Amino acid sequence: MSRFTPLPQKNPPQNAATRPPLTPELLQTLAGKVAAAEARLRRIAREHAPAAFASSLGAEDMALADMILKNALPIRVFTLDTGRLHPETCDLLAAAEQHYGRHFEVFYPEHTALEHFVHTYGINAFYASVAARRQCCHIRKVEPLRRALIGCKSWITGMRAQQSATRQHLAVQEVDAGHGLEKFNPLADWSEQEVWAYIRSNNVPYNPLHDRFYPSIGCAPCTRALAAGEDIRAGRWWWENPETKECGLHSREEKDEGR
Repeated sequence: MSRFTPLPQKNPPQNAATRPPLTPELLQTLAGKVAAAEARLRRIAREHAPAAFASSLGAEDMALADMILKNALPIRVFTLDTGRLHPETCDLLAAAEQHYGRHFEVFYPEHTALEHFVHTYGINAFYASVAARRQCCHIRKVEPLRRALIGCKSWITGMRAQQSATRQHLAVQEVDAGHGLEKFNPLADWSEQEVWAYIRSNNVPYNPLHDRFYPSIGCAPCTRALAAGEDIRAGRWWWENPETKECGLHSREEKDEGR
C-alpha cells in the first residue's frame, strides 16, 4: 500500500465519543462557553476593528460563523478556496450562504504562481517532501490569506488548543508578527464535545465529511478519514511527522520568516 493511500476503516471511531447526548449539565457548561466566546467576539469588533474571521468551514469555524452572523457583529467573514477542496466543502459553502442569507468572501490562489508550481513540480508535488508541501500550502493558502487581511487590524480563527501538538499552548489572543495584526482564537479553550454540542443545539450547517470520520478537513488530497484511536489531526498530511503538520497559516516559523 502506498503511504499516500487513505487507511482502511476497519474499526472507525464512533461519533458518540465527540457528540454526547445534550444533557442539562453539558448545555449549562456550553452556555457559559458561548457567553464567553460571544463576549470575546464583541470585544474584538469593538476594540480591534476592522476585524476579519478566516473560516476553513470546519466544525469550529461554522460554530464561530454562527455566533458572528446571528449577532450581526461587524466582522468580515471569508474563506480560502485552494482549488483542491472536497466537493462536500464547496457544497457546505453554498448551504451556509443560503442558511444565513449572506455571501462569504472567497479568496483564491494567484494563478501565475500556482501554474508555475504545478508545471515545475507536478500536480501532486506536495507528497514528495515537506518543503514541497509547504510551498504548495503557501501558494494556495498563505498568500491568499495575506491578501484577505489587507486593511485589517485583527483576525479571528477557529483553532482550539486540543487539536494538535502544535497548538497545545494556544492562547485566546496573540500577536501575529508576520501580518502585523492581533490574532484571536475565541474557541481556544473549547473541547470537541462542546463544539458539536453547539452545532447540534443551534442547527448549524456542517460538512458531511465530519460524519465519515473526518474531524479535520483540508484539501482533498491531503486529508483522509481516521481509524479508531487516532489523533484528531492524524488525517491531515498523514505522511508527515506531527511536528510539521501546519500549512503556514498559523505556524510560528512562517510568521517569523515573514513569508
